[in-house]
Amino acid sequence: MRTLPRTTLTALTLTLCAALATPLAHADTPAPTRLTGTLDDGATWIADVPAAWNGTLLIFSHGFGPTVARNAPSEAVRLDLLARGYALAGSSYDPNGSMWALESAERDQFQTIDAVTAEIGTPARVLGVGQSMGGLVNAQLARDGAGRIDGALGLCGLVAGATDLDNYQLDAEYTIARLLLPAEDLKLVRFTSAAEAAATAQRLTDAVTAAQTTPAGRARIALAAAYLNLPAWAPGQDRPAPTDWAGQQEQQYAWFAQGILSFVEGGRFAIEQSVGGNNSWNKGVSYERLLAGSVHAPQVRALYRAAGLDLRADLARLTAGAAVTADPAAVRTAERTSSAGQGLAVPLLNVHTTADSLVPVEQESRFGARVRAAGDGALLRQAYVERQGHCAFTTAETVAALHALERRVDTGTWGASATAAALQTSAVALGLDGAAFIPYRPAPLTVGRDGRG
Repeated sequence: MRTLPRTTLTALTLTLCAALATPLAHADTPAPTRLTGTLDDGATWIADVPAAWNGTLLIFSHGFGPTVARNAPSEAVRLDLLARGYALAGSSYDPNGSMWALESAERDQFQTIDAVTAEIGTPARVLGVGQSMGGLVNAQLARDGAGRIDGALGLCGLVAGATDLDNYQLDAEYTIARLLLPAEDLKLVRFTSAAEAAATAQRLTDAVTAAQTTPAGRARIALAAAYLNLPAWAPGQDRPAPTDWAGQQEQQYAWFAQGILSFVEGGRFAIEQSVGGNNSWNKGVSYERLLAGSVHAPQVRALYRAAGLDLRADLARLTAGAAVTADPAAVRTAERTSSAGQGLAVPLLNVHTTADSLVPVEQESRFGARVRAAGDGALLRQAYVERQGHCAFTTAETVAALHALERRVDTGTWGASATAAALQTSAVALGLDGAAFIPYRPAPLTVGRDGRG
């Protein structure tokens, strides 16, 4: 396959723009070429290269789960992007350790770019795409990738990093254990096995299920949900009214009933494996102050009043009993491997659903503040889709966001391309599966620590 130097970018862009108008391949279009390989650490990589390659290579960073190479967020997106002429690549990350493979992921993705380039020639440009945990990897590529990638698109990215994640999840787990299981000394951190983490998840879930049957229990569940940054809008349901406190709590409970705590505890075990210990803590945390900063505080106060419970007493009990300390070395390792808030070297567009239970949209406010503090706010844009669920994007939304990033790379300025209105218009014009971009500003992340111990 011919080599495309970066100096051909202008001509290539014109060709690409023409191709976007008629993106879908005909039935007789040759199948893409599948390439595979293995990196020095044992990570595998895959790449799909269409016969009519448009010169852009997309490096996809997959989310938390088995360390298996993937090169697109979904099969529908993969097929659509191949039909539009993009080459797609991605690595498994190192398969020999934790599924929280942040120790190797960034390195493996850069090495995958090198390996694929050796096979197909120099791309006109390389763009990162990352989903969920891979959104954190993708943000790291955008931070460190000057000269190696040209821009990045994050989808439902866990961009606040591992320590913020484990800290606010600890607050929710601790609240459930302390208020709903006060007689038990339930293990919440430093799991020695996946089975141990699963047992804690099951006990916490059972406690929530039992508590949902009483007004007092529902109020305390709402308090835990506030600390978890859990949305009050669940899949398959209409959004509750702004002051429908009971309806909001029912939908938060629906997330618990679907097993969110199993994912939380399983993820905690994997992160602890990766960073070498417990990187979260609550000693010294004021749970009253923490609630005061939550967007869900009015709901919690209303439900406590309705149940005849003393909220101040519960908050004081939580603060008094908060004794979990972090392992300093684990915090340092998490800061080194599993954070991305140190700035940007290339443009990054992050897209998030407004009601994401696993990676709350509030993570975007935390990440955005860090990027701006580093002086790189001009390189970042964040867009939002009004929908429930984790990474619940349509193909049209993903492709439209990619096109907005490309315009930024081509022109050197965002202009209006990454606004909600422009993204919605672009996505609908694709004639695919619909879109729901909206103007939105996420609330601050309820976490109450700086993420560094």
